[in-house]
Amino acid sequence: MQRHLLRAALILGALALSSCSTSSHVIVGQTRPPISPDAVRIYTQPPSKYEQIATIDASSAGSFAFTSQGNMDVAIARMKEEAAKVGANGVLLTGVHDQQSGSVGTGVGSSSYGPSSATGVGVGGSFGLYNKVTQGMAIYVPPDAVVPQETQPPPMPPPSAPPPVPPPPPQQ
Repeated sequence: MQRHLLRAALILGALALSSCSTSSHVIVGQTRPPISPDAVRIYTQPPSKYEQIATIDASSAGSFAFTSQGNMDVAIARMKEEAAKVGANGVLLTGVHDQQSGSVGTGVGSSSYGPSSATGVGVGGSFGLYNKVTQGMAIYVPPDAVVPQETQPPPMPPPSAPPPVPPPPPQQ
């Protein structure tokens, strides 16, 4: 009997963990065979031609990333995995935001009292824990599509020769 209870508890625990999905998709077009997530490119501007396959949501929930960039990297990786499942070779990023997932707080206090008085002092603090949440459109970009150049600063001009040094004034 105890063995069956343990097995049931393990199954329920696994189901609870698997139900906490950190990415999902909704099919809106024709899916393709799955590909490697490494072959999925993230776009911030749409290419000249593409086919919509699915809307995608992903978050960094459950990751052990502590920085904003680390959380973003996790969310983007999950987005690529979700897009690869439906055969998309690109994701058109449509939204990114922070979502508070909890907080951590602590406090300390001290008090003293005597026959005719009492004093107390306390201090505390807390900070929020945040996840990155991303939304996008899983797309298929054909090989002949014009892919936009990502926004980059203009190239630096080549260094020019220093200006000539004027000759010293004639001496009198």
